Amino acid sequence: MQVLLTGAAGFIGYHVAEALLARGDEVVGVDNLNSYYEVSLKDARLARLKANKNFSFEKADISDRHAMAIVAAKHSSITHIVHLAAQAGVRHSLKDPYTYISSNVMGQVVMLELAREFAHFEHFVYASSSSVYGGNTKLPFSIDDDTEQPNSLYAATKKADELIGHTYAHLYGIPSTGLRFFTVYGPWGRPDMAAFLFTKAILEGQPIRVFNHGEMWRDFTYIDDIVAGILAAVAHKPARTPPHAVYNLGNHKSEKLTDFIGTLERALDRKAEYVFEPMQQGDVARTYADIEASRRDLGFDPKTPISEGIPRFVKWYQDYYRTWPKN
Repeated sequence: MQVLLTGAAGFIGYHVAEALLARGDEVVGVDNLNSYYEVSLKDARLARLKANKNFSFEKADISDRHAMAIVAAKHSSITHIVHLAAQAGVRHSLKDPYTYISSNVMGQVVMLELAREFAHFEHFVYASSSSVYGGNTKLPFSIDDDTEQPNSLYAATKKADELIGHTYAHLYGIPSTGLRFFTVYGPWGRPDMAAFLFTKAILEGQPIRVFNHGEMWRDFTYIDDIVAGILAAVAHKPARTPPHAVYNLGNHKSEKLTDFIGTLERALDRKAEYVFEPMQQGDVARTYADIEASRRDLGFDPKTPISEGIPRFVKWYQDYYRTWPKN
């Protein structure tokens, strides 16, 4: 099949592209290579993908419907869209709300409009987020739970994406699947996320900021497990009317943040200096995925605990940045 993959130079997008290419699919990668975090990391991911003859790259902004129409015209045989591009980050959405609306909401509409135009189109799979659960105190988070009270604009845009996906499935019969990711980490990860931030700080002897005075839990999910869930979703068109479904992709294990940091300390053989701070605006204290539906429908079966995933991330980080600890 021929897959249009947005966010191809991003963390999850890069790994999904590798997995699709490894099994022989053709991948058309799209990314605008913005400067939200270091572009050199995105370029490095992209360089590895470009080495595969079945990968082609288009630098474009998903919210620019004219640019995306040109991409679609060049690649008219697309059968699947895996839409992972978005402006990420709960905290950054407090500073730059317009970008979130443009990228996450307009981008979703542009990509679904493209799906309508492809003659042999089969399935639209897109990234949602565990942030849609907002301040929900019922644990674990189920796809049947209320998601009408987001805590951040980022969460609100991801909820909007789900509503738009449902609407296009209802109006135009486009099979669509939304995936709510839970705190993804691993090699080639995002520099604005916990594993990356904490590793960098520990190696540089800098203090790490721990919010809510350490009373934070996250369902940390290793990238390989997320990729397996995405590929399973791509192969599983919703068999319902309208043809739209939403699933949780998480590790189904909520870890205390200080335990996560402790695992990093052991992998790095260094101690962290903690600075405890209040809860940040827009954040939530705990995430925990109920994955019953994704297990049932997608065969989703996360296998990687943080005791295995964190050392893999640390090894990649040290190799990539050449910052092996000095004795």
